[in-house]
Amino acid sequence: MSQQSIGILGTGSYVPERHVSNAEVAARVGVDEEWIERKTQIGGRRYAAADEATSDLGLHAGTAALKRSGLAAGQIDYLILATSTPDSPQPPTAYHVQRGLGADAAACFDINVVCSGFVYGLELARSLVASHPGSHALVVAADVYSRILDFSDRRTAVLLGDGAGAAVVGEVPDGRGFVDFELGSRGDAHDLIRVEGGGSRMPTSPETIAEGRHYFRMEGRGVRDFVMENFPPFVDRLCAKTGIGRDAVQHFVPHQPNGVLLTELVECAGLAHAFTHRTLERYGNVGSASSAVTLDEANKAGCLKDGDLVLIGSFGGGMSIGAGLMRWVGTA
Repeated sequence: MSQQSIGILGTGSYVPERHVSNAEVAARVGVDEEWIERKTQIGGRRYAAADEATSDLGLHAGTAALKRSGLAAGQIDYLILATSTPDSPQPPTAYHVQRGLGADAAACFDINVVCSGFVYGLELARSLVASHPGSHALVVAADVYSRILDFSDRRTAVLLGDGAGAAVVGEVPDGRGFVDFELGSRGDAHDLIRVEGGGSRMPTSPETIAEGRHYFRMEGRGVRDFVMENFPPFVDRLCAKTGIGRDAVQHFVPHQPNGVLLTELVECAGLAHAFTHRTLERYGNVGSASSAVTLDEANKAGCLKDGDLVLIGSFGGGMSIGAGLMRWVGTA
């Protein structure tokens, strides 16, 4: 196995053109704008156009990441697509992105870890590239949640939007790249975030449609308690096994659930000293793409300098948690 350092060579992101204001959502769900802003700190979100699917968003983000990395699509050996809103049950959405990119040499597959998908995808990419020296992986995280929102449920409809982010993973100079990851799952909390209908346990039927079983559901208070209880210990374990104290972290790039929860989490996890990158004010919660979009925006803005220590963290349905430490590559 190669001892070469593995890291991010380039990032990219894409959000749809359609901006959806709090006023528009408020009118649909029966609340006022002030309630949305106070409860979530979200100022707007983007919805996909009628002819845009998850793969279309992912294709845009993947194209941008390839351009930034300086690689051609034909140099990608693995294409990992993280989503919980696939184009269709079959084939994997990654194959549509592969076709659009022309990444014909890539082995492709989807993963579904809900909002933790990008971090899980980066760890998978690191392992694959480390096992096959000289290879490259493209990790794409994309979700179109606007298609599964119940606008009679104000707890969820105000939070979510659509978007995609991507990163190219390959060999990087020594002293840069991924330090380590900490991943975990809690199946006993699977009911906190769910879409019940449409699978083998509850196949689509007139009854499941009438009962709203195909909409996204979330127990907000339960999710908040889960995150506060479980994410900080993940940071502890990651720091312990890497020998890097949390005080050394310069940038925190988290999943973007809602602003109030995120503010609480930064304090609870002992990361108030780090710069926390936020995009939820503009885009809301874009599922698996949240941390990917946020990482790319920080990168494009020039916030991440060569050698900076970055902590990327996520949590989502399952319940799942993922956290990773990396030394930023200045050319990414």
